[in-house]
Amino acid sequence: MEVSRELLFFFSGLGAFNGFLLSFYFIFWAKPKSQSNKFLGIFLLMLSVRVAKSVFFFFIPDIAYSFLQLGLTACFFIGPFLYFYFASISNRNVNSNLRWKEHLYVLTPIILLINILFPFETNYELWNNYIIKGIYSVWIIYSLFALYQVQDTFQKIVSKTETIDRFDFWLLSIFIGNVLILAAYLLCGITSYILGALLFSFLFYILLFLLFYRFQKEPFNVVNKQKYGSKKIENSDELIVRLNNVMENEKLYRDPLLKLQGLASKINIPPHTLSQLLNENLKKGFSQYLNEYRIKEACEIIKNDNDFKIESIGYDVGYNSKSTFYTAFKKITGTTPAKFKTKNNI
Repeated sequence: MEVSRELLFFFSGLGAFNGFLLSFYFIFWAKPKSQSNKFLGIFLLMLSVRVAKSVFFFFIPDIAYSFLQLGLTACFFIGPFLYFYFASISNRNVNSNLRWKEHLYVLTPIILLINILFPFETNYELWNNYIIKGIYSVWIIYSLFALYQVQDTFQKIVSKTETIDRFDFWLLSIFIGNVLILAAYLLCGITSYILGALLFSFLFYILLFLLFYRFQKEPFNVVNKQKYGSKKIENSDELIVRLNNVMENEKLYRDPLLKLQGLASKINIPPHTLSQLLNENLKKGFSQYLNEYRIKEACEIIKNDNDFKIESIGYDVGYNSKSTFYTAFKKITGTTPAKFKTKNNI
């Protein structure tokens, strides 16, 4: 193998190797040990298997057919586990953590039967013309499902009226990386088959960097600061008092579907005015403002109610998934609900 090909093999395979390590981290060791972390780990594992398959096939064309079949089978589950991850941490789907098994009950027998009845080695044309296209179709469909789960974050960027925090940026990076790798494999006929593996290596280190910083408190501010110009809100103090009174008296934050527009209508101001009020006067975005109220009540419940179940508190204060509650709680308080309980001698 020439030096240039050796370097190409090294860089293209590096992402896959590290992807295996990171996937095991999320599946077995990531804190908190949540279902969403396991979904993310399996998503990365399936993607790493697919990328490893393409790397070895590119450099060793006569590799065993069973290895190629394994890589394509893993590809079948990339989209589903991306969707499971986003659905499990999304505020949209209360029961998302209960329905993933139903998807696998349908998908797993299909791919197992295909592997058993139509092995790749003796059915190359069938795989090349139909089965592989079906596998990529599943990847695309579930990627669209995943997009639905993070559409609010995309809307923040488009509207430029809210800030996205580091966790939003983390989710967007995973989704966009998934799309780029998918596109690289779909377009390999006009680009290069190894492009998907190289992209994965590049994107892996971006995600690794974000992993270390995603829980920091400073948000990624995507608000167009020039949007407001020099126009100030004249009665900002009055509006803040009215806003806080509405939140505290009506407990609006308990509504898991509460949006910026809905809260703005409660105090009879346009959404962009509320966004400006939060960003310029309170130095926080809508999501942070909402989370602070929810976590404040969660702390009070932990302190005053000995019969509570930590798993149910998040739902009581407005979250639709346990993992989202745990993430917000740790981000705001610096600790987990269980440790907070112990610290307060409950």
